[in-house]
Amino acid sequence: MTPVAPRPLILGSTSRYRNELLSRLHIGFETVAPDVDETPRPGELPGDLAGRLAWAKAREVAARHPGAVVIGSDQVADLAGEPLGKPGTHERATAQLRRMRGQTVIFHTAVAVVCVESGFAQMELAPVRVVFRDLDDNEIETYLRAEQPYDCAGSAKSEGLGIALLERIDNDDPTALVGLPLIRTARLLRAAGVRLL
Repeated sequence: MTPVAPRPLILGSTSRYRNELLSRLHIGFETVAPDVDETPRPGELPGDLAGRLAWAKAREVAARHPGAVVIGSDQVADLAGEPLGKPGTHERATAQLRRMRGQTVIFHTAVAVVCVESGFAQMELAPVRVVFRDLDDNEIETYLRAEQPYDCAGSAKSEGLGIALLERIDNDDPTALVGLPLIRTARLLRAAGVRLL
């Protein structure tokens, strides 16, 4: 009997952070940009938005690559129920961090794994509770000039100097705050039939 070749693995994302994280698992994968509108729906809660977008990204790419196992992920920062996305500019990042100083922010990171041919489709959400220090404007400016985290949800790049902005991080999946919860991702990939070890 001829052995069945493993299914190709695709990361449905253009995020360099997610690409770097998934590379830690030492499995071959390619990246494909998902064609998904990321606009929040009226009244949509941050955790629901992250989950919907992770599903949408995985399903959109999987529809184009039905034989592959596709990972989709999204992260939304939640300040008192209000979603905070990627700031895009220095000015918006400054405004986000000023609002978050001294506050508790929940970063909702969702990961979905979909394979059209096998019928596999599961999603998990990894909330990370982050307490920000009571930052002064100089600290915010120094951080933004050093890191330029304009492509990070809530302007928080914890894997770099951004860790100095924080008082505390509470979570059960250490890479979730960076953008891809690897414990959950590995669990979903195993369930989808991807061999990791």
